[in-house]
Amino acid sequence: MNITADTNVLVRACVQDDAQQAQLAADVLRKAHRIAVSSTTLCEFVWVLQRAYQFTDADIVKAIRLLIRSKNVVCEMPAIELGLAAFEQGGDFADGIIAFSGASLGGAELVSFDKKAVAVLKAQRKKARLLG
Repeated sequence: MNITADTNVLVRACVQDDAQQAQLAADVLRKAHRIAVSSTTLCEFVWVLQRAYQFTDADIVKAIRLLIRSKNVVCEMPAIELGLAAFEQGGDFADGIIAFSGASLGGAELVSFDKKAVAVLKAQRKKARLLG
């Protein structure tokens, strides 16, 4: 069976705060031949773990790396790696994903009002410009 995992399935499997849902999530993930995990799902995953569960950045990175290294998980690895790099440098995971996705669609540079996002991307030698 090939599935696309929704954010709430990944959160339940990771956090284990609802025994019944955690078991269902673990079962479906374990039985799947292929688990498609979108970049959007991982952006939500990071947000939920930060806001609702107060996970540390290091624990979130560890959870994502564990997930994407699973042999049956497929994801947009270059985007995820850029997201993780931004996140590990103090930026937002989603900003790295946005920068990668925009570049892959032909955007020459990321433009933003977010000073931190622009600084982190520039530190990674990505084209980014602060507006305002």
